[in-house]
Amino acid sequence: MPLAGIALAPLLVSHLAPPHHRRSSVASAAAAAARRPRAVQCSATATAASGEGAGDDVELSRGTLLWRAAKLPIYSVALVPLTVGSACAYHHVGSFFGKRYFVLLVASVLVITWLNLSNDVYDSDTGADKNKKESVVNIVGSRTMTQYAANISLLFGFMGLFWAFAQAGDARFILSVTCAIICGYVYQCPPFRLSYRGLGEPLCFAAFGPLATTAFYFSNSSRNISSGTALLPLSKTVIASSILVGLTTTLILFCSHFHQIDGDRAVGKMSPLVRIGTKTGSRLVTLGVVTLYVLLAAFGMSKSLPSACTVLCALTLPVGKWVVDYVLKNHEDNSKIFMAKYYCVRLHALFGMALASGLVLARNGTLV
Repeated sequence: MPLAGIALAPLLVSHLAPPHHRRSSVASAAAAAARRPRAVQCSATATAASGEGAGDDVELSRGTLLWRAAKLPIYSVALVPLTVGSACAYHHVGSFFGKRYFVLLVASVLVITWLNLSNDVYDSDTGADKNKKESVVNIVGSRTMTQYAANISLLFGFMGLFWAFAQAGDARFILSVTCAIICGYVYQCPPFRLSYRGLGEPLCFAAFGPLATTAFYFSNSSRNISSGTALLPLSKTVIASSILVGLTTTLILFCSHFHQIDGDRAVGKMSPLVRIGTKTGSRLVTLGVVTLYVLLAAFGMSKSLPSACTVLCALTLPVGKWVVDYVLKNHEDNSKIFMAKYYCVRLHALFGMALASGLVLARNGTLV
């Protein structure tokens, strides 16, 4: 059963706040942010936010910069589509390939590493990351070395993906996941750089939702010597699940722009928030979270998702409300709003865990 990914997800959401540059550990900083998001003192928040849109004059330790450059919580976008897609396959046919799952997890992490590193490379080319202390290019001091590391990550990632394709024997898997990677390329790489035209969010939704989640569902097809390849049918359950995963992933990207508006505008990067401003953007976050739960209810009532998914995902409503309240209150404060993307990561990971758990429980007859 795809419970391994469900168990791994808390590791990515337990340390969401960046480490303090002087005293607190990563764990204590995250715990403090989770316990009192509204009561943080302005001076402490500005210090924690330095290098992410506030306080360029504050010196940060190399460890702090490396933590921010690693973006470990963001790797939930590799874990969630894989786990939900695998859970959809388990719900449909009751099969789960453990070795294939973990190889795909490593491959997905490598592809996301390529995405993050190449994004830093091309943003350094345009000057978007000129003052971004946690940029890998700025930390390493070499664009070329960062580019090489990105390309090597992508190469090894593709090796894992093609191994899984050989095991599954389903061409829909490799075609879908390749299209998802192409979305990542045209998002940030020349000559396309569609993120500079404000198209990052649609590409993100497509890549991590319908393409990646469905691809990982197809990766659970099985090749049998006697009967040939048993292909999984495209079901309404995986379509509904992929839409929900795409929406929570897109919220992360959208909220990552709030504290970068001035820098993006200066280099001509017309992100949605550069175009509409933070006030309207905060309302769009509210609309996005409301849409997430409306779709969840609609998919449940239409039997596209089992009731177990509806019940468990509904338990994440307080986290969704937390994201909405935080963004509405702090959308104009760069020293605080940079944390919104980490709160969206928490919503993404917890919602994905709940969705996958519901699919597994429904298959086992615990809930229908």
